Amino acid sequence: MADDNDEDAEPAVELGEGEPVEGAPLARVASRLHWPIEHSEVRRKEGDVTVRTPDGPREVAALLDEVDATYFESRQEFLEAVRAVAGTGPVPTASE
Repeated sequence: MADDNDEDAEPAVELGEGEPVEGAPLARVASRLHWPIEHSEVRRKEGDVTVRTPDGPREVAALLDEVDATYFESRQEFLEAVRAVAGTGPVPTASE
């Protein structure tokens, strides 16, 4: 059995040396919420958080302004609605 206190253990995932990316992943924001949830409650709790998008960092409140839903039944429904507005694809680094 592996020793959980082994300080010399290698990380499970090696991190890259690339440029930093501004904003938090949208999935991280979604993981902090409880479902179902109202649009206004998402805005209240996470509206000022900056998330990563293919067009650069944007605040959750700005993305929610473009979402028509007033209620999200599930985390997946929220992610789909916001990604439909924000888009998917490569996220630029801070230096781009």
